[in-house]
Amino acid sequence: MLLQRLAPTFQFTARRMASVFQGVSLKRNNGGDEDASKLKGKVVGVYFSAHWCPPCRNFTPVLKDFYNEISDDDFEIVFVSLDRSQSDLNNYLKEAHGDWLYVPFGDKNIESLSDKFGVSGIPALIILKRDGEVITKEGRAVVQSKPPKAALSAWKA
Repeated sequence: MLLQRLAPTFQFTARRMASVFQGVSLKRNNGGDEDASKLKGKVVGVYFSAHWCPPCRNFTPVLKDFYNEISDDDFEIVFVSLDRSQSDLNNYLKEAHGDWLYVPFGDKNIESLSDKFGVSGIPALIILKRDGEVITKEGRAVVQSKPPKAALSAWKA
């Protein structure tokens, strides 16, 4: 009975997360392509950043350590690059990034993602609930001030 009542809710929330990234190509830093449907049911950090931005270069290793410490199947980062060239993006990925997902350089959806989340400056880390709803636009402050597992527990609640 409980499963029957929850099934429509899960299907709705999974569709909402899928719609956040609908039509967006995703790659894994290790080189593989990923389907956005794999984000369904996960807490997602959407990270807007660029190699040319000194505060971004300072925060990215902190985020990488945070991500590595959690290593949880229920959490994923999607990096949205605002770099000026493919080589800048490649260097940034190689130098500082974790093995998280990213939107390829020049993807037509970068601007719409930025608009969707109201990003006005970088670095910006937007945390999304499992259903795609925004938990906080202050993910950067949380990552810098809370232990990773405590932050993730709060985001999952």
